[in-house]
Amino acid sequence: MSSPMPPPQQFLSGAPLGTRVVVRYRIEGGLTDALGELVGLGEGVCTVRTRRLDVDIPLALVVAAKEVPPAPPRRGPRQP
Repeated sequence: MSSPMPPPQQFLSGAPLGTRVVVRYRIEGGLTDALGELVGLGEGVCTVRTRRLDVDIPLALVVAAKEVPPAPPRRGPRQP
């Protein structure tokens, strides 16, 4: 039997900066995800660098978080 997963806030607080993560958190009207590199941890907040922008996420709103594998390499242009 495998060991239980730590609570998401505990996982994020212990993950080294640079870890690729997906974080699910509450927003008005539901939930959303941030997928990217963990670039910051502060008092009650974590920062995830997505492809578009840095997202500051209050740890109190996090409902799930885990490490994910590296992104696959981008495909080159199509050849005719």
